[in-house]
Amino acid sequence: MGIQAGVSFSKHRDAYQAGYEAAKGAMKEARIEKADLLIGFASSRFEQKELIRGIREAGGDAQFVGCTDAGEITNQGPQQGGVAVMAVSSESIKFHTGLGKDVAKGANEAGQAVAREVMEKTKDGDLRAFIMFPDVLAGNGAEIVRGVQKVLGEHFPILGGAAGDDFEFKKTYQYRDDEVDSGSVAGLGLEGEFSMGAGVRHGWIPIGSPMKVTKSEGALLKELDGRPAISIYEDYFGQSANELRKEPLARMAITYPLGLKLPGLEEYLIRDPIIAQEDGSITCAAEIPEGSEIRLMIGSHEKAVEAAQEAATKLKEDFQKAGTKPKFILMFNCIAREKLFGQRAKEEIDAVMEIVGRDVPLLGFYTYGEQAPMGGEVSDKEKISSRFYNETVVIFGIGE
Repeated sequence: MGIQAGVSFSKHRDAYQAGYEAAKGAMKEARIEKADLLIGFASSRFEQKELIRGIREAGGDAQFVGCTDAGEITNQGPQQGGVAVMAVSSESIKFHTGLGKDVAKGANEAGQAVAREVMEKTKDGDLRAFIMFPDVLAGNGAEIVRGVQKVLGEHFPILGGAAGDDFEFKKTYQYRDDEVDSGSVAGLGLEGEFSMGAGVRHGWIPIGSPMKVTKSEGALLKELDGRPAISIYEDYFGQSANELRKEPLARMAITYPLGLKLPGLEEYLIRDPIIAQEDGSITCAAEIPEGSEIRLMIGSHEKAVEAAQEAATKLKEDFQKAGTKPKFILMFNCIAREKLFGQRAKEEIDAVMEIVGRDVPLLGFYTYGEQAPMGGEVSDKEKISSRFYNETVVIFGIGE
């Protein structure tokens, strides 16, 4: 029977009914009576334990993993305030779930814990891909990725999206089987025989002159070219640091994030500025190393659609090389991109589906950060180098 998958969405007001309805609908779409895996992304408005109880009751003993989000994505396009579930049945893939807790106490350690739990469940330690849903409000997303790499290896394909909470930036939740937790990283390992492909792009372009990071500490960007970091925005927009502090920089980052130049990466690695501090430093969504080159970036609707099309084309080419087609696709799309598109957000999803195939089951969510190998490389072990991103679209497909 190979791989069978289906996706369903529910916006039922009752949390239990919404979960049950979405999971049952996904199994019906997949034309299966028993699922091996359920993946779920949902609004944080639901009573979370009741939501998961509904999903679990519908799915029986299927493995389950997921998280809250800032919007759901299905073949029909962007959704808000509901729950989307994918059901998968496969004779060739074994699925293993894990949960790394207490990200706030140690992001790297949480990454190690979830990867170790997943690895220990594999029959021969023959894990081929790892999908993760971290809470980056609780800790450094890049550090969580490094923790996973410490267990699975530096050249292992790690993909996923950071949990959201409807653009509130207060509290996210992670799901693993019957557990609902916050401040954790949920993980899913894939073991067995299958083909896979991925695409990773953002479409933001650099403006202004490059600047050197002369002082930073983790995700706190302190100085650029020996001046307070906030000067990059003061110079460009003619606003003082005091004015920039009144309105969270995160809103400005939707169109004007920061770009980090990395060797071997075609596009700049995007970093979202979140808060302007009193001393002129900027708290970012992930680390920016001292000595690196940084640019102010600008985004547009047209370039963002082009980037999504390029990511989808890369995924399609991966499957063409393998002589097969994707059976299901997961999409991790930054909430900043949805805000940039506004009422036209569906155009990006439609552009992707036009390339990969409208009949291929698609499940995704709007994230607070993304994880994937640079360039979407998932097959050449020597070239795989997974990273934490902002404002990027990650598309991951699985086939026979």
